[in-house]
Amino acid sequence: SLESLNGQVWVADFIFTNCKTICPPMTSHMAELQKQMEEENLQARIVSFSVDPENDTPEKLKKFADNYPLSFQNWDFLTGYSQEEIEKFALKSFKSIVKKPEDEDQVIHQSSFYLVDQNGKVVKDYDGAKNTPYDEIIADIKTLENR
Repeated sequence: SLESLNGQVWVADFIFTNCKTICPPMTSHMAELQKQMEEENLQARIVSFSVDPENDTPEKLKKFADNYPLSFQNWDFLTGYSQEEIEKFALKSFKSIVKKPEDEDQVIHQSSFYLVDQNGKVVKDYDGAKNTPYDEIIADIKTLENR
């Protein structure tokens, strides 16, 4: 739950398992970020919110994640809410658009990574689809973790 993230720095993104465009590269980039975070001994968590919760069961998310060199030790893939809830949450908390057009299997969403501080406030966003600025994200996590 979001309450379990209180007091922690975390990086979030929005993905879905049957995405045909940006979700696979975003997840690859997040896996690389996770590797670099581990090399730097950073304690930040990673949270990937499904933007297609009615399709993305925990089993589907696990199968999707198994395609990448990642660890579930500090990375959570979340689902179990309604489409309306994720759309409102993304807009309110991340100022991010999430929209699932009727009669389509693809979901419109941002391709950003969001850095969230210990108080649950989004402090910065980065390109998660291409030219992901790993060094900048790592430096910003270090700054937050040392506050």
